[in-house]
Amino acid sequence: MTDSLCLPLLTLTMAEAQLCGLQDEFTCSVCLDTLTDPVSLHCGHNFCLKCLSNYWDQSQVCSCPQCRHTFTTRPELNRNTLLNEVIKKLKKTTLSPPPPQNYAGPGDVECDFCTGKKFRAMKSCLTCMASYCQTHLQPHYERDALKHHKLVDPDRNLKEKLCEKHQKSLELFCKTDDSCICMMCVVTGHNGHKMVELETEREEKQKQLGVTLSDINRGLEEREKTLKETRRAMEEMKMSVVREVEENEKSFTALMWCIEEAHRKLTERIREQEKREMEKAKGVMEQLEKEIEELKRREAELKELSETKDHLHFLQTFSSRCVLPADGDSLNFTVTSNFSSEDLRKELSGLTKSLENISQGNIMTRTPSAHEAPVFTLQPPEPQSRDDFLKYFCPLTLDINTANRVLHLSEGNKKVTREGTKTEYPDHPDRFDNWPQVLCREALTGTRCYWEVECSGDFMRIGVAYKGLRRKGDWECSLGNNDKSWCLEWSYSKYSVRHNNQQTVISAPYSPRIGVYLDWPAGSLSFYSVSHTMTLLHRFNTSFTEPLYPGFSVGLHCSVTISHLTPCDH
Repeated sequence: MTDSLCLPLLTLTMAEAQLCGLQDEFTCSVCLDTLTDPVSLHCGHNFCLKCLSNYWDQSQVCSCPQCRHTFTTRPELNRNTLLNEVIKKLKKTTLSPPPPQNYAGPGDVECDFCTGKKFRAMKSCLTCMASYCQTHLQPHYERDALKHHKLVDPDRNLKEKLCEKHQKSLELFCKTDDSCICMMCVVTGHNGHKMVELETEREEKQKQLGVTLSDINRGLEEREKTLKETRRAMEEMKMSVVREVEENEKSFTALMWCIEEAHRKLTERIREQEKREMEKAKGVMEQLEKEIEELKRREAELKELSETKDHLHFLQTFSSRCVLPADGDSLNFTVTSNFSSEDLRKELSGLTKSLENISQGNIMTRTPSAHEAPVFTLQPPEPQSRDDFLKYFCPLTLDINTANRVLHLSEGNKKVTREGTKTEYPDHPDRFDNWPQVLCREALTGTRCYWEVECSGDFMRIGVAYKGLRRKGDWECSLGNNDKSWCLEWSYSKYSVRHNNQQTVISAPYSPRIGVYLDWPAGSLSFYSVSHTMTLLHRFNTSFTEPLYPGFSVGLHCSVTISHLTPCDH
């Protein structure tokens, strides 16, 4: 190729390259696309003919959409022929279209400078406190006055980044007041305070956040692990229950079959014995009827002989007529009228009692340890003798932090007495401030417990309560006068029981020794009069949801002593 041909070609290529670099200058600021049928205004800005016409048609004032210059009369719009040719050349030489922009949708931050339908903002400026789309953001990259502005990801809550008092950007963090402040706040209200940049405080708080997140993640892992183990335990429990129900079904089916078979065979034997006895008795009855008939005939002959006048005939027939017939076996026969069997009754009574114990028992689940499946046991029936109750003996100690100041504790905090003088107990949130009452330290839950108390005086309450029982107040805090406690009361020479402020009087003689039996899983609380026998005074049946604390309330010159017992005491 000759030099004369290369020079025009090189010149054309350079011109096209320069023209491509000016592509942004030929963009309509209304539609943000390359100008189509461009028109020019006196202010020097260019727009698409259609875009500008529609813009003015929708506005009462004719103004430039870009610089807001207002025209008194609507200018006549004529296409800029030269600019149109340049744009055509631009479209032919452009290698790639301008990067596309998206209109703002739900949840997007809109550009504050777009007119009509707004584009999605690409950045927000914390200096200008405005958001910009890609096109309107360009001045922040090109103009020296804007290059130092602080740009961040689109933020729809820019107002929150302004100081409410001074309407300035929040740029500093006051560690003294633990708040974000602007530069005016530094001068007006935070003089002498310790202040740092927002980034510095963020780094410190980020570390604290990391520690909190670690704690949360650790707690989350522990709970997810516990949840997984609980689900596994529940599945194992369900399978265990299915197996247990199936085995019980088999056992009871076999037992019922045995009972029915034993009943059938026993009935058959009784009926067979009845048949034999009936047949035997029938033969005896027939024999007896014949003997009766013969005896009546003999009786008639002897009466006739006794009345005869013929002495010779009397003497000749006397010997033969006065001979009685021989007694048969019929007179020795006895009918078996009673078929009862004492041994059978004892066996059936024992079987009945065993079945009653099974039906009255409660299926209990022992709390499994980690990695251990639930274990099902058949809970035994209610204890009967005092020795049975003592197997569940639970040692108790009065909690001095709950005792009202009019109460005096002694005997190793086993005895509570009210003598009229106050004790200087220190302040404690668990202390009953008005009602003469005290609770024990032991929390009873998930098991069976028994304890006894010795009582002295004419007023006392013996009961149990949830930990949430109110401590401040008077009557409403006392045992039995709310839904968080249950009690037995001795007052005015009679017993009564209380729960949720409901009182029930009990007819029973006074007993200085009271036994309390708690079956927490079964929801049973029983009070007994203890002497040579155990006499049930009252039993509450409910469903306990929290640990229970034994408690006592005493009147003036009255006392309650927790008995020192062991399972071996008699």
